[in-house]
Amino acid sequence: MDTLPLDPIDLVAIDRSRNIRRRWSLVASTDLFGHVLVERRWGRIGTAGRATVHSFADPAAALRHVRAQLARRTTAPRRLGVAYRPVVL
Repeated sequence: MDTLPLDPIDLVAIDRSRNIRRRWSLVASTDLFGHVLVERRWGRIGTAGRATVHSFADPAAALRHVRAQLARRTTAPRRLGVAYRPVVL
């Protein structure tokens, strides 16, 4: 994960006993002007969910943003009580 754009990252957090079914995805790409776009989507599995897109002129700043977002996912067991796991296609 040292270069951008990245392959899509898809994660899910599921705990059937507590009715937790969350999804989270992140895609990094470049636009026509050379800026790095980082698109993040999240929500309950089966719903439209929410999305944000951040634009970075500096690829290093985009990479720091991606790493910060992934670091936040690692705190899910403490926050939600269930860890995010990668989606295997």
